[in-house]
Amino acid sequence: MERTRAVLADVQGVYSGPEGDLWKLIMGEQIHIGGFQQSMILAGKAGIAKGEKVLDLCSALGAGLRFLARFHGAKGYGLDATEAMLSKARAATAADGLSDSIEYRLGDVRSIPWPDGFFDVVWGEDAWCYVEDKESMIREAGRVLRPGGRVAFSDWVEGPAGWTESTAQRICSFMKFPYIGPRSYWEGLLLKAGFEIISSEDCTPHFAKCIDLYITMLTEQLTFDALRIIGWDMDMFKALGGEMAFMSEQAHAGSFGRCRIVALRK
Repeated sequence: MERTRAVLADVQGVYSGPEGDLWKLIMGEQIHIGGFQQSMILAGKAGIAKGEKVLDLCSALGAGLRFLARFHGAKGYGLDATEAMLSKARAATAADGLSDSIEYRLGDVRSIPWPDGFFDVVWGEDAWCYVEDKESMIREAGRVLRPGGRVAFSDWVEGPAGWTESTAQRICSFMKFPYIGPRSYWEGLLLKAGFEIISSEDCTPHFAKCIDLYITMLTEQLTFDALRIIGWDMDMFKALGGEMAFMSEQAHAGSFGRCRIVALRK
């Protein structure tokens, strides 16, 4: 229990503190690799249709749901453990005129506060890496999906080339990940929970290019903005840059990456 509280505190710090503001600065409101275009790819592979009920687990600022409501006509539901992010998500949803299409709740992905078979799709974009008990989350996703419903997500993973324990510890410590495994780890959880995997893709080359883009943005355009967020601490800025450079190196080597998976609830 203490471990779970510590992980939750770390995640809330990432999303509601300066780190969250930094990621938003370079990624925009969607706060995931590739932004709009990657969301379009995932939604297309999931076959999301107008009127379908979509649950975004770890919904953050709600940009994923606003994307799905606006461009796919989905009825959105967001679950997040961070009240600060939910407050911002509700405000942004209202500003976009989508409050009638999206509902948010504070809660735990290990115990999703909706009934069995309620959703058509469970959705996630580069956020489940922060979940400690991933197996319980996947099991709960299966419970709240109707038969024939889909789970569709992207996430940061150990890359196809594999990584050393020291690399894993360095990246997970910097990113506040409790644990991340390879793409096959997610596939195993889905199969164990009774899903049929429809598509499973390695997105590591694109991931590496995006990390390089973020470094370029921070060093060639957004340095002043980033320094303001971290209290004008140049030493911290340099240290963050060093960790991002390490992530880029590992991504180009295939040791650190990203995947995209769609699976069907039988």
